[in-house]
Amino acid sequence: MTRGLIGRKIGMSHVYADNGDVIPVTVLEVGPCSVSQVKTPEKDGYLSIQLAFGDVKESSLSKPEKTHLQKNGIPPKRHLKEFKLDGDAPAVGSTINILDVFKELDTVKVSGITKGKGFQGVVKRHGHHGGPSAHGSRFHRHPGSSGAGTTPARIFKGMKYPGRMGGLNNTVKNLKIVKILHDKNILLVSGNIPGHNKSLITIEKI
Repeated sequence: MTRGLIGRKIGMSHVYADNGDVIPVTVLEVGPCSVSQVKTPEKDGYLSIQLAFGDVKESSLSKPEKTHLQKNGIPPKRHLKEFKLDGDAPAVGSTINILDVFKELDTVKVSGITKGKGFQGVVKRHGHHGGPSAHGSRFHRHPGSSGAGTTPARIFKGMKYPGRMGGLNNTVKNLKIVKILHDKNILLVSGNIPGHNKSLITIEKI
């Protein structure tokens, strides 16, 4: 069986533990996912399973995408992702639900695209302290000196500079599944995960 599923981030909420503690949770809509392909070492060189998620109009897909899904009897889906396999592979065209993979108190990792924050300076992007804020300092939030002198007379790669912030794939590990609402395909996962509401995520058991 697969070790993960595809889903969407719904938003954040909180639940109460038995001792009265408040646990912040992220609400995830996970699955159901269709098995669109099983990759084997003999044919593909490695073992994995490809899942399809997210209903979409047929006109929104390219011809290769439609053909790939139709030959396995799967309706049009927006997203395809690969996951590692644990044990035997399910049949191509079958459907996998939350309870087929996860149970409460499982430890998982969640991956998503972080919120894009546009072009930002070094104070927001890298946490620099900046310079004096008094009148006449002419420093404030500037990056400051970053050269290495006459030799090598250039800026080294990887220096912390202003630039585009966010919009990158990020993974948060060691999260706990607090509650499963299987009739609504909902998972409540402790803590926060990257991405804006309704963004695509993948969740895997560790």
